[in-house]
Amino acid sequence: MPGQDDVVTLVDEDGAEHDFNVIDVIEVDECEYVVLEPAGEESGEAIILKFVQDEEGNDLLVDIEDDEEWEKVADAWGELNDSDEDDEDLEDDECEDDDDEDEDDLDEDDE
Repeated sequence: MPGQDDVVTLVDEDGAEHDFNVIDVIEVDECEYVVLEPAGEESGEAIILKFVQDEEGNDLLVDIEDDEEWEKVADAWGELNDSDEDDEDLEDDECEDDDDEDEDDLDEDDE
């Protein structure tokens, strides 16, 4: 099973190979899904595929056929992204506050 920062190669219906970067692997309702973006492109578009196993136990990635399932997974991934961005904003704020304190310390030393 691929993890973040991996590259997976998918073969389309015409037999052409396409490389994708793994953005995230998420679990929703006890099923696992992978979020991919085309390798070498910063299009901002992602695709979500579902992990399944064949009869031999091999991991496969398949399209999500059910619209309701797809919406649920897309919403879950969106919520994870929103919380990650909120965490980054908090970290940025903390860094800015630390910088301000350092400047205050310098001003006091000058007096």
